[in-house]
Amino acid sequence: MPSQLSSLRTFFNSLRGKANALRFRASELCRCQNDWSALLHRTALEKICARIESYEQEIITLQRELTAIPALAPENGGEGEHKKAEYLKQYLEASLGCREVASYDAPDTRVPTGHRPNLVAKLPGQAPANTLWIMSHMDVVPPGDLSKWEGDPWQVRVQDGKIYGRGTEDNQQGIVSSLIAARAFVEENLRPQRNLGLVFAADEETGSQYGIQYVLEHHREVFQPHDFILIPDAGNEAGTLIEVAEKSIVWLKFQVLGKQTHGSTPERGVNALRAAAHLMVQLESLYTHYDRQDALFDPPGSTFEPTKIEANVPNVNTIPGEQVFFCDCRLLPEYDVDEFRRHVDQICRETESRHQVRIHVTVEQELRAAPPTPPDAPVVRAVERAVAEVAGVQARPMGIGGGTVAAFFRNAGFDTVVWATQDETLHEPNEYAKISNIINDAKVFAHVALQA
Repeated sequence: MPSQLSSLRTFFNSLRGKANALRFRASELCRCQNDWSALLHRTALEKICARIESYEQEIITLQRELTAIPALAPENGGEGEHKKAEYLKQYLEASLGCREVASYDAPDTRVPTGHRPNLVAKLPGQAPANTLWIMSHMDVVPPGDLSKWEGDPWQVRVQDGKIYGRGTEDNQQGIVSSLIAARAFVEENLRPQRNLGLVFAADEETGSQYGIQYVLEHHREVFQPHDFILIPDAGNEAGTLIEVAEKSIVWLKFQVLGKQTHGSTPERGVNALRAAAHLMVQLESLYTHYDRQDALFDPPGSTFEPTKIEANVPNVNTIPGEQVFFCDCRLLPEYDVDEFRRHVDQICRETESRHQVRIHVTVEQELRAAPPTPPDAPVVRAVERAVAEVAGVQARPMGIGGGTVAAFFRNAGFDTVVWATQDETLHEPNEYAKISNIINDAKVFAHVALQA
């Protein structure tokens, strides 16, 4: 009996040894597979990045052609994005071989074509169930005072590695970066791990009713739950800002009505300017009432700033009977917008009582904060890895006070990030985009597309 037990122990010890050897070999095989996958990723990325770096002249050409097409909304006296969309569609078909470029057209009778185009194209990847979507917008803002430009805003000027012109940064930098990233995959004959989807939307500058908001409402099936949504429409100079959250935006118009009279007889009138000035000061108390701080955001608190003021009387010796001014309010997502508006109304009623005026408040724009993208969401981590490897800097998820179309994706349930490397010259005279930023952003897009 003892000898049999001894034999059994020897047998089981032998099995245990073989099992350990198999586990070791499996571990080694797994490690080798991971090393091989990493090597393939690195090799593919190096080829793609080298190809992207060769596109400097292509970048300038694309920016020149796009800038020469003023895609202005009808609110800004333009005819919409049709001509720019036609140019992009031809480029996608001729240079990228995209045989099926979809256009989701939002009806708009104010433009000659009767619609506003939203282009969607896709390069197939190795994992067809997952797509990296890069969404840029085609429309631009007007150039403003032409005397402040050092040249024609619709003709690019290249100087010191910068491409000047209206729209070159906002948002043609994103358009061009996504195009050359896709072109690099095509010309290197490499398939990204994920599908690489390109979206060129209309109407971002005037509300997105005819842009991505329309696409999500009428063609939501374009996007799938596990897709990555990346919007290159905000960032900083270092490329370290990954925007994952936005504040609520409320633009308020205050119309203060008194009684106009001669400047020498103020007792016969009611000075609307004085009442408006008092109201403006009282609105500063909003900073005290809504004083919470959130370190995710920059700036970390809510903001309430008087901005535009309309002209009242044309001469000095008339007391104005009407004064109109505006306030730009940005609330942390935790605050209730309805409660905020009731609080503003209360401040107005107090001013009415004190100055014997009437105050009408209208909302010029209201965009309630969407649910934030979790800082540890897969798309956030993917962009962090890409920025670290491509740019050698550590990016981090943050919230901003500005509003972007990411809110529409987030409200629709998609984890979305806004990221780009920008000097933030958008909407300014002599707007520009750095060629180096366009190239490096394209590399980051390619890196994310190559991640499993």
